[in-house]
Amino acid sequence: MKRSVYNHVRAKATLAIATRNATANGTAVDRQLSGASGTNEWFASATLLVHTGTVTDGTHAITLEVSDDNSNWTAAASGDVQGTLPSIAAANDDALYEVGYTGTSRYLRAVTTVTPGATGGIYGASILLGFPNVLPVSRT
Repeated sequence: MKRSVYNHVRAKATLAIATRNATANGTAVDRQLSGASGTNEWFASATLLVHTGTVTDGTHAITLEVSDDNSNWTAAASGDVQGTLPSIAAANDDALYEVGYTGTSRYLRAVTTVTPGATGGIYGASILLGFPNVLPVSRT
């Protein structure tokens, strides 16, 4: 097996790329994935990636929420967050933000809280999972 990022990480969408002018919760990302031949891959590390297109107006605060049961959600503890969660405005067109998560919660999601703007902005978020307990990472 060649040593490559492709064999060590999985990317999962949490906020689909869309024009946003209202607060929204992202889709949950499970850090334990069912891999090939029934293996359970646990990913010890996660990074939230937020990518913007054109942001016309409003302020779009991105937070990372965590859950152990995919039902009860809380903001990630500040001690578990590496970097700064972005607050996106019109000056942030075509930007990419990376925020690490070092906690142990199984489920993660991005949340955007929008201070209204008439048009809003185009952006989305993904969670990059890394350091799996099974290699290579399954793509099924």
